Amino acid sequence: MRNAIVLALLAALLTGCSTNWGWYVVNPATPAGYRNVMFLLSGLQYTILLSATAIVISIAVGLLIALPGLSANRWLRTASRSYVEVVRAVPILVLILWVYYGLPQITGISIGVFWAGVIALALSDSAFQAEIFRAGIQSIARGQYEAAYSISLNYRDTMRFVILPQAIRRILPAIGNQVVYMLKMSSLVSVIGMQELTRKANELVVTEYRPLEIYTFLVLEYLVLILIVSSGVRWLERRLRTDER
Repeated sequence: MRNAIVLALLAALLTGCSTNWGWYVVNPATPAGYRNVMFLLSGLQYTILLSATAIVISIAVGLLIALPGLSANRWLRTASRSYVEVVRAVPILVLILWVYYGLPQITGISIGVFWAGVIALALSDSAFQAEIFRAGIQSIARGQYEAAYSISLNYRDTMRFVILPQAIRRILPAIGNQVVYMLKMSSLVSVIGMQELTRKANELVVTEYRPLEIYTFLVLEYLVLILIVSSGVRWLERRLRTDER
């Protein structure tokens, strides 16, 4: 049954390609198509830079938020949990618009589209990273803490040399998922004018009037990018497992 559905979809796709699709608009063999392809690809660097900057910041902030959540102090745990619940409840698109249009009015500081996107994406993802780190740290056996204290390691060194290295190995797949998630969510920054992949595709659609072909090319761009990132995460997982052995 499933094979029949797949064959039917492929047949419909091929029929559409032969009758309605105008692939000339992204055909690199023609001068116009080549210019369009290069225009679409020109947004790739901004997508990568935006996502990479946001994920690095969100991981750092997430760890800082997760540690108080593991504290014996009730107020620190409450503050950590409140941050996670509030930030996690706000849709990313709403957060992007609020940071870009609202934050400058509060701070009096003008924020460009790039840093507005970075702040919004990093802020949103930091809540998820905090939960990932909290779960990873809590999964480490209590004996690891006791062994570290028995050799006179303080809390900071225990986390740095004993707990976090083990926790990171366990949470790496979850962090990899968040990296992929961040790459996809970076497309929302196009609403404030960020010249990344989605914004470039939107602009080209306005001039060429071929949304089906252009957005299909956009889908392939994200697909290739995410497959590369996923392969990198899996390689890192294998490398860490080898080092652990």
